[in-house]
Amino acid sequence: MGTAMKKISMFSLECKIPIYGDLTYRGDDASEANEQMTFVNEVRKTPYGAGLFHIKNEGKRTQNQAFFDIANGMNRGASDIGILGSPSFVCELKRRHATKAKTDQDQLDFLLYAQSVGCFACFALGYEAALKAFDEWVLSQRIKK
Repeated sequence: MGTAMKKISMFSLECKIPIYGDLTYRGDDASEANEQMTFVNEVRKTPYGAGLFHIKNEGKRTQNQAFFDIANGMNRGASDIGILGSPSFVCELKRRHATKAKTDQDQLDFLLYAQSVGCFACFALGYEAALKAFDEWVLSQRIKK
């Protein structure tokens, strides 16, 4: 509970989870939280905004709080963004600057699981990349619009 997982560089990922965004970008970038707020605000303008959710997994907690949260369904690796659909959209949003964007094994494992059960799973470097992934996902939807 109290041990930090080793962070994994986006450059070292050798898996089948797509990464949206420019891995060579080195300019100024916003925090991950600001990138996520911008993405959420944009998606809420669409019909899919009603199905968008964020599971708050971040933050420090006591061991007792961690046990309580896990017993209530917290999954430490759960992705930042989910959107209900067929298939569902599961995205781990990172900051745009790839050298500052880190993930951990729990997050990677969650995305691999989501992909294995048929979700549209991805990493996105910044809100613009996440919107590109979202637009691609929208084309895959089998729901009535």
